[in-house]
Amino acid sequence: MSRPLHRGATGIRISGNSNDLWDSQMKDKTEKEDMDSNRSSDQSYLALKFPFRVLFPYNNSPSKYVNGESGFASDPFSVGSPRSRHKLTLLLLKLSLAVIVVLALTGSFWWTISISTLSRGQILHTYRRLQEQLVSDMWDIGELSLGSSRLQELEFCSQESEIYVPCFNVSENLALGYSDGSENDRHCGQSSRQSCMVLPPVNYRIPLHWPTGRDIIWVANVKLTAQEVLSSGSLTKRMMMLDEEQISFRSASPMFDGVEDYSHQIAEMIGLRNESNFLQAGVRTILDIGCGYGSFGAHLFSKQLITMCIANYEPSGSQVQLTLERGLPAMIGSFTSNQLPYPSLSFDMLHCARCGVDWDHKDGIFLIEADRVLKPGGYFVWTSPLTNARNKENQKRWNFVRDFAENLCWEMLSQQDETVLWKKTSKKSCYSSRKPGAGPSTCSKAHDVESPYYRPLQGCIAGTQSRRWIPIQEKTTWPSRSHLNKSELTVYGLHPADFREDAENWKTTLPNYWSVLSPIIFSDHPKRPGEEDPSPPYNMIRNVLDMNAHFGGFNSALLEAGKSVWVMNVVPTGGPNYLPLIVDRGLVGVLHDWCEPFPTYPRSYDLVHAEGLLSLQTRQQRWCTMLDLFTEIDRLLRPEGWVIMRDTAPLVESARRLTARLKWDARVIEIESNSDDRLLICQKPFFKRQGVSS
Repeated sequence: MSRPLHRGATGIRISGNSNDLWDSQMKDKTEKEDMDSNRSSDQSYLALKFPFRVLFPYNNSPSKYVNGESGFASDPFSVGSPRSRHKLTLLLLKLSLAVIVVLALTGSFWWTISISTLSRGQILHTYRRLQEQLVSDMWDIGELSLGSSRLQELEFCSQESEIYVPCFNVSENLALGYSDGSENDRHCGQSSRQSCMVLPPVNYRIPLHWPTGRDIIWVANVKLTAQEVLSSGSLTKRMMMLDEEQISFRSASPMFDGVEDYSHQIAEMIGLRNESNFLQAGVRTILDIGCGYGSFGAHLFSKQLITMCIANYEPSGSQVQLTLERGLPAMIGSFTSNQLPYPSLSFDMLHCARCGVDWDHKDGIFLIEADRVLKPGGYFVWTSPLTNARNKENQKRWNFVRDFAENLCWEMLSQQDETVLWKKTSKKSCYSSRKPGAGPSTCSKAHDVESPYYRPLQGCIAGTQSRRWIPIQEKTTWPSRSHLNKSELTVYGLHPADFREDAENWKTTLPNYWSVLSPIIFSDHPKRPGEEDPSPPYNMIRNVLDMNAHFGGFNSALLEAGKSVWVMNVVPTGGPNYLPLIVDRGLVGVLHDWCEPFPTYPRSYDLVHAEGLLSLQTRQQRWCTMLDLFTEIDRLLRPEGWVIMRDTAPLVESARRLTARLKWDARVIEIESNSDDRLLICQKPFFKRQGVSS
């Protein structure tokens, strides 16, 4: 990631009395030589202290000065007669030309030898290392040139930032002219970045370890009041108990028949015995739209299903924030004006239980987007009073949704009470067999973008051009689905040997991570009073963010090792896009530009992992700085959360120095004696708001 070039002050102050210099006359040759020597020394010092000022002089710096007495322009650094200055200039030009010629010949000779002795891969490898070392050196020089003020710790943000999510400022978006729902979308710019550290709310407490934390959370950690609980749906009220300190969820209790009966009903509507058979029907990943507080996904997690919650940004009482606090997958997202940041054909099931989306609005374009992210043969579950409408207006809306779903080639499998279940077609031929003009057309190849990012909603059926069009019933069931075979890898342009090597590397790397992390966790964090002896370290980590997921190998290795975690796999927009491969493995993830804030609330993750992200950002020469990136990581990380970064030694060392400004505890670990890579292990301290001015 490119570093900012920190320049010195615009005016360079030379020591000594400048008025005496301009107003007095130089009396003898000795004084002239002394002054010339002093100036030369000062210029050398300034060239070291302000290296970027030398390279990039300011246009408004005066090059000539006017003598107050004579009125003629003179150069304050000139010495001697015009003739001597002319000779000196010519001599310097000749010497410079000679040096340039020698350097050019030497460089050409060295390059010729290098080309003849090194392979192309070695040359690129060496060049990349030199580039990264240069970036690190320039960063250090810039830091030194600005003095100790540049190394100061960051300030804490104001109290309003406790749950603020950048890029979701509705009032600002309205002022910019966004309307008709688009004001609720994320709109990021350079002004969205924060250069401060977000403090947790007063009385914030470290979440309970999983699985206890799934069913009991601290009230002080989320902006949720008793009134908001009472005003929620009847199902939610029956599932929650609120006291002064805790919110308890009863979804896991065998005595509670709400979510368990509901998921059992959905399974029967598909034709299954119960929800335990979802995997056999090809269902592994579920998109829960407007998920409430995540209880549907919490119940299904025990069935090896992963349910991603998406909901609108909310200043308080947030569905996404509370779901994440329970240790369940969630992110801010909505059906408004842009496509969701998921590839086409991403999920096996879409679920909407009173989710607040008006599916009949805007000529059914929200249903078209739902169809885009649904895999062939996948299921769409909708629970709404509209499905049992009695008045004419609601009946009209229900009829529109039912007819539009049929034109999307969805087959209605069943309707029970307020719940309707459709199945998306497995055959592309269905679209061509429709009556002329019935429903939206399929997208052309140019408009069928597989992985959209900030792309407006499309009015055509997407995914039909993809080579990934494979019905979920024809895929191998989980967990075998995560191990793609040779023919499947061909779809993504990936050689089986590369995929196999990545998997083997992670099987080796993950135990190394944990062997390093475990002693640190247990030495720095002894058992708290009243707690049982902690289980293995994975119980202290539940929500994981992989900032540069590659093939999803880190996520897969965690699951194979039996770690009870979920991973948000992020594919940076500046690198190779293997997000379709990740979702086809039965994992969840999104595209994201790391120069922008991630669409989630502060304190979302227990562990942030990034392998090679700094190198990727450096090569892409992003417009943001490393400080911007680390400030965002600090926002996303829970107090006492962990950061694991693996990258080249120069970049890791630069990152380590930067962590001091964030007050993180950081350690650099050498991985192998013959490796250029280093491991950076960091922990974010728990800073409390008490005594800190907001």
